[in-house]
Amino acid sequence: MVGGSTQGIGRAVAEELAQRGATVTLLARNETALREVAAALPTPVGQTHDYIVADFNEPMVLSQRVQEYLVAHPAGFHILVNNTGGPAGGAILDAPIEAFRAAFEQHLVCNHLLAQAVVPAMRQRNHGRIINIISTSVKMPLPGLGVSNTIRGAVANWAKTLSTELGPYGITVNNVLPGATVTQRHTSLIEKKVAQTGQPVEEVEAAMLKSIPAHRFGQAAEVAAAVAFLASEAASYINGINVPVDGGRTGSL
Repeated sequence: MVGGSTQGIGRAVAEELAQRGATVTLLARNETALREVAAALPTPVGQTHDYIVADFNEPMVLSQRVQEYLVAHPAGFHILVNNTGGPAGGAILDAPIEAFRAAFEQHLVCNHLLAQAVVPAMRQRNHGRIINIISTSVKMPLPGLGVSNTIRGAVANWAKTLSTELGPYGITVNNVLPGATVTQRHTSLIEKKVAQTGQPVEEVEAAMLKSIPAHRFGQAAEVAAAVAFLASEAASYINGINVPVDGGRTGSL
């Protein structure tokens, strides 16, 4: 099951896992987009992909929809990829309290509810993978992303705690930390910077690239490749870690 999988990193993850032979259940709020993406996913071994319509702004409805799906599909999931759109940018001091509450529910609460839904079947088979798409801000907070920095850190610590509890059951919990990756969110952050400063897009992008040793922005498929590795048997002894996919931008180990 892959969250936020009708666009950006979530869609790239769904495509990568499907190409490697997984049967994928997409999870997002736009049913038309879900139907189109599910129909377009690779089927190298004849998989039949599916989807669940749910909005991460409504955690309890999300939980109910997934629970209903599991009643009809009691085998459950081998892999859960927690992913949803990031909070809006802005200085932390200017952030309204409601922005923190909303982000906490969309990210940590929804991740937790999804984990609670899928873990019982994982425990029964003594195998599972939970992979959270977060941000490099869990290692170094990013300027202008106050709410995101705060909530992403909470999710990272939730995941680390969960990894210690689920490790004895053959279930790993890891985080993938995308850096500046070409997605709609990336574009919107650049557009906001342009609006704030009056600089041309090219200048804003050039300033961002100076901080990236690879001297380019990442692609969603590159993040998806890291997720696929952590979901594989090759990563069975990797548990409770953060994996930056950022071209070397993060200035810490």
